[in-house]
Amino acid sequence: MALASHKEANEENEFILSLPKETGLSSTPYLHLFQDFWCPTFYVEGVNNFPKSGTTWLKALTFAIANHQRFSSVDNHPLLSSNPHELVPYPEFMYSNDMHDQILSLSNMSEPRLLSTHLPFHSLPESITKSNCKIIYICRNPFDTFVSAWEFFTKIKPEFTFEEAFEKYCNGITVFGPWWSHMLGYWNESITTPNKVLFLKYEDLKEDTVFHVKRIAKFLDSPIIQGEESSTVIENIIKLCRFEKMKDLEVNKSGCIFDVLEKKNFFRKGEIGDWMNYFSPSMIEKLSKIIEEKLGGSGLSFKVHS
Repeated sequence: MALASHKEANEENEFILSLPKETGLSSTPYLHLFQDFWCPTFYVEGVNNFPKSGTTWLKALTFAIANHQRFSSVDNHPLLSSNPHELVPYPEFMYSNDMHDQILSLSNMSEPRLLSTHLPFHSLPESITKSNCKIIYICRNPFDTFVSAWEFFTKIKPEFTFEEAFEKYCNGITVFGPWWSHMLGYWNESITTPNKVLFLKYEDLKEDTVFHVKRIAKFLDSPIIQGEESSTVIENIIKLCRFEKMKDLEVNKSGCIFDVLEKKNFFRKGEIGDWMNYFSPSMIEKLSKIIEEKLGGSGLSFKVHS
């Protein structure tokens, strides 16, 4: 068994070394072109080991909605003592480590099991795409997406200037880029199978939180949208998951997730339109043309608040 494992590890390393690689907007030294997307090394390993997954805010909202019957009190809620990324983990990180221990960890999770992923839709295993598993996808306008990613990765690995990172982004060389292909994969699937994939935009969720929280609850067949106290329950969940509230919690001010990502870095501003404080006119023109070229005709569009 040891020899077999050693052989498999060598074969996996050889496979990863064979993939095209680039430096890009990521927390890792290189991104590898795998299944037409730029993936960190550990994600390639995780996808290969995964038995064939939004934002921090969406995780918090979804956890609160799906687990309302277990945690109906907002005064003693897990979100007050745990980071959303700990409550809704990434299988890619789990399966890029010890397989046996992590499968045990997954099997011991309480139902409903909530998992998250950055994987493109077409990289998801059939155990997700062909099952009754439901997928909620969230993205934001490409301008704010870049600024948020730039600020996040610069705190971890200050490798590129803003202009250099922008060029990488425009060429699709960012974690799980091209970002337009990532968005379109889930967008098209949400149109084809709306009962399977719910597609959300951060701007819409921010502007009409009540309406979209009801959409999420309905999509998950949650009972919280029924009964006389429905409005109160939804308002309490929104207050519990409010960006400012989560940012001020001690549990989100210190410590790390996955031993490398500081929790406080997941809570920056949460604003719409902050990109206007960063972009030059030429950058605006260039990214606008890319958005039109890549997303034009798909029906997917964004409010950029310019």
